[in-house]
Amino acid sequence: QVHLVESGGGLVPAGGSLRLSCAASRSPFRIRTMGWYRQAPGKQRESVATISGDGGLYYADSVKGRFTISRDFPSNTMYLQMNNLKPEDTALYTCAAWAGDSVSWGQGAQVTVSS
Repeated sequence: QVHLVESGGGLVPAGGSLRLSCAASRSPFRIRTMGWYRQAPGKQRESVATISGDGGLYYADSVKGRFTISRDFPSNTMYLQMNNLKPEDTALYTCAAWAGDSVSWGQGAQVTVSS
């Protein structure tokens, strides 16, 4: 299991920005894909953005043009720059990492966007 620690969540007004970080450590295998997921109260968890080991990117339609995922491969740290935040972006954001034949999850960082 990969140890993942998120940071950077908080409370911002609509239109504001936040940057989430996810630091990965203790991986016995090379980490392939990393990604951000979010879950709002009463809703299912959804994929926000992922970045593969070769730099391939995926964004949910709801965040395209506003969020940017990036990754520092040597340090196994992933980032999510979130701009023009909307109240509907309010959720618990969790990072995930695929290594070996398993996926590991962080504890999550709360993002709250006020209207």
